Amino acid sequence: MQINITQFLSDHGLPLLFIAVFVDQMGLPLPAIPWLLAVGALSATGVFNPFVAILLTVVACLVAESFWYFLGRYRGNRVLKFLCRISLEPDSCVRQTQHLFTRYGLRSFLVSKFLPGFLSTVAPALAGVSKMSVRRFLVYDGIGSLLYGASFVLLGYCFSSQIRQITDALASVGWKALGLVALLLGAYIGAKYWQRHRLLRELRMARITVSDLHRKQEAGEALTILDLRSNVAMEEDPAIIPGSVHATLEDIKRGNHKLSPGQEVIVYCSCPNEETAARVALLLQRSGFKNVRPLLGGIDAWRENKYPVVVTATLRPGSSLKITETQAPGPRSAEAGTKPAVGELDRSDLPK
Repeated sequence: MQINITQFLSDHGLPLLFIAVFVDQMGLPLPAIPWLLAVGALSATGVFNPFVAILLTVVACLVAESFWYFLGRYRGNRVLKFLCRISLEPDSCVRQTQHLFTRYGLRSFLVSKFLPGFLSTVAPALAGVSKMSVRRFLVYDGIGSLLYGASFVLLGYCFSSQIRQITDALASVGWKALGLVALLLGAYIGAKYWQRHRLLRELRMARITVSDLHRKQEAGEALTILDLRSNVAMEEDPAIIPGSVHATLEDIKRGNHKLSPGQEVIVYCSCPNEETAARVALLLQRSGFKNVRPLLGGIDAWRENKYPVVVTATLRPGSSLKITETQAPGPRSAEAGTKPAVGELDRSDLPK
């Protein structure tokens, strides 16, 4: 049985476009680009007004992304943890968006919707977490939404004949075409979840508990502790475990550190399953480090056990990291009134 895709889109195209864009920007793995191209192609035949289609796209983006913005503004880093849990690419999407947002700031909104993955969903939440003003968020997100909608609607408008040939071919196949599309979508989601499972399995390794770390510090053992949260997360929550040094995954990848393979290294973050910490631990192990472990539960578990934290200055993006191994705070140093640190930064790295 044949189905008239063109007639179906002509009758319901604009409402479906709004729903598709809204669902896509909310973070569900249902791409809106095919709907944008199809509506653009029908606009070339006079079925729709392309400017109305672009306006609907902008409104749908603003409604969905304002939801994540205000959620991030009032719920903080808990929103990022939630997005990390539901993402098909755990941790990496949030980390990449944090890196993009830290490096380019508001300009990241102009390109985030064009990049694959979860970026367009995480970016508004990050804007809220960083307490960006509502006006600036709406202006830049509106411009990014306008570029996104206009680009694909006009692309469909310019290539309307080619898109019409594709829809005619799908219509000739009938309902089997819809089944094929559903099968491909299911295969894509299944492949992503399999990659997620493989990643989590690869990152399984021995972890150190917060109580064991605290006992080591009290005993004065030599440790190097790395806080691997992003700069955005550190601005939101600058408290760190005493004696630790802030670094990023990019710092470690670039070799921007002075770590010795003989040191005992503890790494922690605030993401589910300690994924960033486990990535860094795996990276260091492959580089010859024998005694490196993620902290089970990260800084959240440290706080839940009522262990002390200190507030420290964060590194500027691109600054160099220098770490030297010293003694962790022990009972003797506490009695003497000293406050030794496990890691130290170059003075040039500190904000002026």
